[in-house]
Amino acid sequence: MTEPSKVLHVRNVGYEITENDLLQLVQPFGVVTKSVMLRAKNQALIQMQDVGSAVNVMQYYANIQPSVRGRNVYIQFSSHQELTTVDQNPQGRNQDAPPNRILLVTIHHMLYPMTVEVLHQVFSPYGFVEKIVTFQKSAGFQALIQYQSHQSALSAIDALQGRNIYDGCCQLDIQFSNLSELQVNYNNERSRDFTNPALPSEQKGRSSQSGYGDAGSMYGLQPPGTRAVAFPQVCVDQAFLLAFLFQMGDAAAITAAFSGGLPPGISGTNDRCTVLVSNLNPDKIDEDKLFNLFSLYGNIVRIKLLRSKPDHALIQMGDGFQAELAVHFLKGALLFGKQLEVNFSKYPNITPAPDTHDYSNSNLNRFNRNAAKNYRYCCSPTKMVHLSTLPQEITDDDLVTHLEEHGTIVNTKIFEANGKKQALVLFETEEQAAEALVCKHATSIDGSIIRISFSQLQTI
Repeated sequence: MTEPSKVLHVRNVGYEITENDLLQLVQPFGVVTKSVMLRAKNQALIQMQDVGSAVNVMQYYANIQPSVRGRNVYIQFSSHQELTTVDQNPQGRNQDAPPNRILLVTIHHMLYPMTVEVLHQVFSPYGFVEKIVTFQKSAGFQALIQYQSHQSALSAIDALQGRNIYDGCCQLDIQFSNLSELQVNYNNERSRDFTNPALPSEQKGRSSQSGYGDAGSMYGLQPPGTRAVAFPQVCVDQAFLLAFLFQMGDAAAITAAFSGGLPPGISGTNDRCTVLVSNLNPDKIDEDKLFNLFSLYGNIVRIKLLRSKPDHALIQMGDGFQAELAVHFLKGALLFGKQLEVNFSKYPNITPAPDTHDYSNSNLNRFNRNAAKNYRYCCSPTKMVHLSTLPQEITDDDLVTHLEEHGTIVNTKIFEANGKKQALVLFETEEQAAEALVCKHATSIDGSIIRISFSQLQTI
């Protein structure tokens, strides 16, 4: 147990969560003197005026799970007794990089996909844009914008820093880069050399600009922890909103589900299909239980438990968008007494092997039918589960008997939709609901194979 400190350490801080959101969690308990957003680590540090205020925060949230924008966050005392980190200036610029013609742009709270065309439309009013390179980092979606002149870059950063591309989302965080020239190999949706339109598009499966994937660390650029400000949005043609999604295999379903915009924190640009899950409970987990949980976010191709690391597993999803949904919604979830770590794997796929379970032809994959509906219902684990394909004569007592071994059931409700029996079951905690789902999805009640998913309803 860390020694009490007036500095609080907050984890699982997604990019949809602003500094002001976190301050609202702790300000009822005392004055906040300093805060730092560690965007690259999905964490934050908050310094209260005194240790007593911080203790009050910890005591309160020991019994209540703090949640921000639908995501659980986790608060503990920091090992720091005092924050000495120098706050970045209000513009959030990298002081070590002198003004030049190349800008490093980070997009926070990205509800809609970002493409070269969108960025060009945003930045071209301030001067001739020569080159654009985009890439995904732990800090989020980033881009390097090269202007023809230093003055154009200065004008762009002064006009655009902190503004939203779309209303209420896609906030621009801009600093000067230390690079002197961008190298662009391909003209496509991720990179573009506007001075050389004859460049080829990339070959499928190859990374267009692999050298810039580590631009943040290679050139000493740290993602700034900027305060979210309600600046007016930059005017962008709405026809760009879902253009990227049509490049995906299930574009029609994705577009139907998210016509109003992608869920907060989902970029829609990930192309990695395999995720690594760690901190599992090896005594209670197996491939089928992982399938039941991860199939909420997409079709499962293969699952492999790592025998050398019994609390680790690899899960290959149907595509990169589904993998991104799983990482986003399940990171930090509690299951069998463990807090899951879910990240993208360095492996592009799982090789078939005797110790690998193949689910590619499973009729339990949820997204083979009604994909748009399943995308729409994606969420983090909740206390409420929804049960469908129930027997017509099901009773509340039947539901309790089937599920009560997994936790305290607060309430149940059976109803009929389209002539079929369905039910809602409210558990005391998200972890209990998650355990019931992974253990009882696709099990039988009176000969009916039931389906279970998380419900976004708060009460019955």
